[in-house]
Amino acid sequence: MKYFIRSLKYFCALCVLCAAIMYLNRLAGTARLSIPETLYVMFHTPRGMLLPGAILLLAAFYPKFGFIMRQVEGDVVENREQILNAFRSEGFSLRSEADGVMTFRADNWGKKLSLLGEDEIKVEQYGQWIRIEGIRRGVARVQYRLDSYLNMIGHHE
Repeated sequence: MKYFIRSLKYFCALCVLCAAIMYLNRLAGTARLSIPETLYVMFHTPRGMLLPGAILLLAAFYPKFGFIMRQVEGDVVENREQILNAFRSEGFSLRSEADGVMTFRADNWGKKLSLLGEDEIKVEQYGQWIRIEGIRRGVARVQYRLDSYLNMIGHHE
C-alpha cells in the first residue's frame, strides 16, 4: 500500500508540473493552442500520448528508484554529534529515537512539500556501518555530509 501511495503522490506532482508548464507557455504567448486544444492533442494523438505515458511510467517506478539505503563506516553512539550535525545542516531534525533507530524529519513545510511528504529518514547501526534509509535526495545529501564530517574527525586524530 505504501508503494501505491508514493506512486500516486508522484503522479499528482508530475501532473501539477505539466499543468504549470502548459499555463506558463500560455501566459508567455509561446503556445499556439488553447488549453482545451492542447489537452485534446495530448490524449487523442499517438505522439501526444507520450507525455501522459511517460508520467504514468515515472510515477509507477518512482518508489523503486526514489528511496535508497546507504551506509557510512562509523558508530551511531560514538558519532552521534556528527550525525545530528549532518542532518541539521540539510534541514532535518531528530524526531524520535527507539530501539537503536533514530528518525529524522524535515524542519519546515517547504522541504516537506519538496519531498512530497516523504521526509522521514531512519538511521541505525548495522555492524560497523551507520545505515541511512529514506528518500534518495535526502539520504544522498546527508550521507555526503556525514562522510565528510567523519573524515575530518579521522584526519584530526
